[in-house]
Amino acid sequence: MQPARAIYLVLDMQNDLVHADGPNGKSPLGEQVRKRDLIAKTARTIKKARDAGLLVGFVRVGFTSGYPECPPNSPVFSAAPANGLFKLGSWGTEIHPDLEQCEGDIQVTKHRVSPFYSTGLEAALRARNVTKIYCSGVSTQAVVQATVRDGHDRDYEMIVLEDLSCAHNEQEHENSMGSLARFCKVEKSDTVTFSNP
Repeated sequence: MQPARAIYLVLDMQNDLVHADGPNGKSPLGEQVRKRDLIAKTARTIKKARDAGLLVGFVRVGFTSGYPECPPNSPVFSAAPANGLFKLGSWGTEIHPDLEQCEGDIQVTKHRVSPFYSTGLEAALRARNVTKIYCSGVSTQAVVQATVRDGHDRDYEMIVLEDLSCAHNEQEHENSMGSLARFCKVEKSDTVTFSNP
């Protein structure tokens, strides 16, 4: 049996949400992304994880043409079709260009907040014998919370890189991290020691 592995999951760091030229570039979320220097710090952390022998995965939210998977009554997603957001095949659903992707990285496209819901993520993790998940991204109160809670309930060891995550304001981020602390370990990107189990 192959040895247990760890993965660093980069959550929703796509152009529609984090690029300075994207629709959220001038929003409160975009301001937090810049204030916390999320792009450069996440890029360095991806390299650090690879150097430590971890798998790397990228999660994005996206819908096919016509948005058939988009829930019309969702406060989170219902405005996406009218605004042309999260359209697969477009620049907006591409991972930010400063975040290096490599052949063999796990790629997850989701239609809801959680990357585990109706995706191939869990099958990919089981195939690679992953038991530990490091994660970070935007936003803390949405995909980070959902990933941690769903991963916890699937018996993964969960670690959040707090300084590589953000919400629409500092208070939302702090509140989210406070509630997550019961379900995961909390680390900083400059002090975390990446390790396979």
